[in-house]
Amino acid sequence: MISPCLSSSNSDHGTLFTASLAKDLRVSGSVLENKPTLYTTRRFESIRPDQRSDVKYSANHKQFLDFPGGKVAFTHKMRFISESPEERIPCYRVLDDNGQLIECSSNVGVSKEIAVKMYSDMATLQTMDTIFYEAQRQGRVSFYVTTIGEEAINIASAAALTIDDFVVPQYREPGVLLWRGFTLQEFADQCFSNKGDDCRGRQMPVHYGSKKLNYFTVASTIASQLPHAVGVAYSLKMDGKDACAVTYFGDGGSSEGDFHAALNFAAVTEAPVIFICRNNGWAISTPTSDQFRSDGIAVRGEAYGVRSIRVDGNDTLAMYSAVRAAREMAICEQRPILVEALTYRVGHHSTSDDSTKYRPVDEIELWRSARDPINRFRKWIESNGWWSSDAESELRSNVRKQLLDAIQVAERTEKPPVVDIFTDVYDVPPSNLSEQEKWLRETVKKHPQDYPADVPL
Repeated sequence: MISPCLSSSNSDHGTLFTASLAKDLRVSGSVLENKPTLYTTRRFESIRPDQRSDVKYSANHKQFLDFPGGKVAFTHKMRFISESPEERIPCYRVLDDNGQLIECSSNVGVSKEIAVKMYSDMATLQTMDTIFYEAQRQGRVSFYVTTIGEEAINIASAAALTIDDFVVPQYREPGVLLWRGFTLQEFADQCFSNKGDDCRGRQMPVHYGSKKLNYFTVASTIASQLPHAVGVAYSLKMDGKDACAVTYFGDGGSSEGDFHAALNFAAVTEAPVIFICRNNGWAISTPTSDQFRSDGIAVRGEAYGVRSIRVDGNDTLAMYSAVRAAREMAICEQRPILVEALTYRVGHHSTSDDSTKYRPVDEIELWRSARDPINRFRKWIESNGWWSSDAESELRSNVRKQLLDAIQVAERTEKPPVVDIFTDVYDVPPSNLSEQEKWLRETVKKHPQDYPADVPL
């Protein structure tokens, strides 16, 4: 039975299995083996001066050092720890490449309603990316980032959470917002920076945020969101909330100092935070082989004392099951969890990038066709009798029409006034900020040809 400390809007489709899955992930030989800790304990106490002893003996007469954090055994052999394991960490999956359930796989069952919504949102996200990318190419928006190839990570992880969980995103997780109810009009308003944008046009396109949906505003600075997420999680812990923080980042983000600081911070404070790494093999044009020599990202969790798992990021059911189990462990055990999702960025890094300059075209096409997460999940729901070609055509047509209508509305909506650049930071604006506002107004009036005519003064 699932622990009473968890509440979920998805309780009708697998909550009874979530606890047993989390338990399975902790037993020996499972995907998430809970190995005995060799020399550290949670919340250990320092050794008092009168209790210290350089060397002690165990029951079997082996010598060990009583060291802060736990006992460390001595060995007469000089052995260096290998720089790489003999075998790579396995990747958890539920569906095979043809969208069929793998026999005896551990997973959280999903209802028809949730499965269809997950697929619908994945298809909607793909359509939204296609249309907004075209709008940028037409000069109608200044910038855009797609999630093509990574839709399963977005939607499946979002479905495994509750609205009470705080999301601290990077910039490739709009699907989490979509799942939580962010409308296509709200997406369009943000990308066109009009008065309907919650950020009042202060952010670049695709830098979404929603206070009502517990989704922190996107920041472009790589990995800066990770320590923030730990702080959010620690706050939830101190307030005794039945919720966790979830943060997303790419493999490139793991090369930043903030990643290492955040994992250590989370482990030491035992914060209920889930780190989800979208390991898509490329940090813009830098391959993982030029970033690190470790076995990906999951192995780093163990180094910091963070329970970790590697998941097939293109397997919707695997992502959903892993994040559901991670959420239960994070909240009920008050611990951080690291999820490394192996995937591939089929689209360019952004509209400012041409990935064919550094990646083979046939490699991109392989992932676009044979390993597409949407087609894979569609085969599974179709095999259950939950989806059809007619439903597919109707969904795609309706979403495309809604998006085109939303774009037209967004283009006609007035831009935020200049004053909004200077608001929402100080209760009483300091004199230098007031002087800058005055100077900007005067400059715009003096050189109107150099500024957008549709921005009210």
